[in-house]
Amino acid sequence: MTRKSFVWLFAIVCLSTASLADAQQLGKIPTIGFIRGGSPTDAEVEAFRHGLRELGYLEGKNITIEYRFAEQK
Repeated sequence: MTRKSFVWLFAIVCLSTASLADAQQLGKIPTIGFIRGGSPTDAEVEAFRHGLRELGYLEGKNITIEYRFAEQK
């Protein structure tokens, strides 16, 4: 292999992997803080999750929800 063909091959490999690296970068995933006085088994919590799913938000995929419950304390 000549030096010139090696340089061309190296340049092609570098350019092709650079575009793949850009495509794999993830943006920030929004986080919602959910604070409730009740318990985690309330039907309202499931209704909240269902409403988000209807809007296209999938927990763990494109949104994160942090739950805090006081459990009537």
